[in-house]
Amino acid sequence: MTTDNLSLVLEKQLDMQLKQRPVPEPSDYQVLIQMHSVGICGSDVHYWQNGRISDYIVRKPMVLGHESSGTIVKCGSKVTHLKPGDRVAIEPGVPCRRCDQCLIGRYNLCPYIEFCATPPVDGTLCRYYLHDASFCFKLPDHVSMEEGALLEPLAVAVHSCRRAGVGPHSNVLICGAGPIGLVNLLVAKAMGVPTVVITDIIESRLPVAKSFGADKTIAIARGDSIETQIKKVTDALGSRPDITIECSGAEPSINLAIQVTKTGGTIQLVGMGAPEIKTSLLTALCKEIDIRGTFRYANCYPTALALVASKKVDVLPLITHRFALEESIKAFETAHKPETGAIKVMIKCQK
Repeated sequence: MTTDNLSLVLEKQLDMQLKQRPVPEPSDYQVLIQMHSVGICGSDVHYWQNGRISDYIVRKPMVLGHESSGTIVKCGSKVTHLKPGDRVAIEPGVPCRRCDQCLIGRYNLCPYIEFCATPPVDGTLCRYYLHDASFCFKLPDHVSMEEGALLEPLAVAVHSCRRAGVGPHSNVLICGAGPIGLVNLLVAKAMGVPTVVITDIIESRLPVAKSFGADKTIAIARGDSIETQIKKVTDALGSRPDITIECSGAEPSINLAIQVTKTGGTIQLVGMGAPEIKTSLLTALCKEIDIRGTFRYANCYPTALALVASKKVDVLPLITHRFALEESIKAFETAHKPETGAIKVMIKCQK
């Protein structure tokens, strides 16, 4: 233990700074974690660039980062299932565990949840971080710290695929081949989906999706008519998709999902885009399409860890760039610029 707790602090929109903060002390049910690996999420970049996501507004300095793993160095007096030296993945949301949503197991919808790097809660891009012990998951010896950090985006995909009802009975279209589209691809294939087709408007992403197990990939040109897009999808799948998992949040992509998904099918909305979009809900109504939302995850970390530990899912190829904590600003610039080809940028927090 030292007094070095270098942290990446978002002071305000477009202003990130590396600062020293005090090393905190755990309360009864908390653990102090020496951080090891933290992935940069699109939401981290969004807070940096825009200062807000919907109603979550950066009003005071906030430490970024929530895709995390580390080693426990100190336990609170009432923590019994973990000990110093344990390597853990950190589920970043800590709900109240008392409200109606928590009591029925949907704690991701808890109105009082404290989620890392969601204003005003500090995140994990620091040397030492405090967290509720109940939301720390011990990593088996053969699971790396980087894999532990990537359980967070993988849990998003476990949750969305569960809500969509994917399985051996369904063919799936995934819209968007960014990090969240790719983890949904990995989970869908692990759940036995026979055919997964993935689309993107950035054609350079598609070979990556193919290497991750996509059966077919489709480049969507910005000028393509909806009829052309539907034909591309149906030609690739051999039919309309039973389930469409929309991971871009873009209005044209959501419109494609409504038009192309089979009658009686399901659309799972995962990507977060504009607060309002123009779309044809009448089409969805007449086709009896189920449109389902996805918000983070609940009870998904154990499954995500099992998928990685059993080698059914390999998340490490997601990582394209690695930086030290001292290089965090450069790391964020790399994650933000499309020309870098970054998929997942990983920051190493140990000195």
